[in-house]
Amino acid sequence: MAKRKGFIEEFKLFISRGSVIDLAVGIIIGSAFTKIVNSLVNDVIMPLVGMVLGGINFTDLKIVIRKESGDLAALAITYGNFIQAVIDFLLIALVVFILIRSINTFREKSEQLLKRKEQEIEEVVSEPTVPPITDIDLLTEIRDLLKKDK
Repeated sequence: MAKRKGFIEEFKLFISRGSVIDLAVGIIIGSAFTKIVNSLVNDVIMPLVGMVLGGINFTDLKIVIRKESGDLAALAITYGNFIQAVIDFLLIALVVFILIRSINTFREKSEQLLKRKEQEIEEVVSEPTVPPITDIDLLTEIRDLLKKDK
C-alpha cells in the first residue's frame, strides 16, 4: 500500500508541474491549428494548384498492378496520394514559417520600441534640471551682494 501511495503522490506531483500543463495546452492549440492549416491547404491552395496544373487531382494518380476481377479487389500503387502528402507538408511548412516569421518580426519591433522608450526615460531622468549649489557658490554670491551694497 505504501508503494501505491508513493506512486500516486509522485503522479500528482508530475501532473501538477507547469511544464506538463504547458505541454497539454500546446497540444490542444496545435491540434486546432492543424485543422486550420489543413483546411487552408486542402480547401484554398490545392484547388488553385490543381487549376494551374490543368485540373490534375493528384489523389487520382496511380499505377494499376492488377485490375479487379471476380472476388479479387484491384491492386494499385497510389503514388498520387504520396505526391499530395508531400505537397501538403511543404505548404503546411510554408504557412507555419510565415506565421512564425511574422510573430518574430512583431516581437523584434516591440522590443525595439520598448528599448527606445526606456532610453528616452533614462535620458530624461539622468539630465539634471538644476545644477547642485556648492558652499563656494553660496559664499561667492554673499560676497557679490556685500560688494554691491557698499
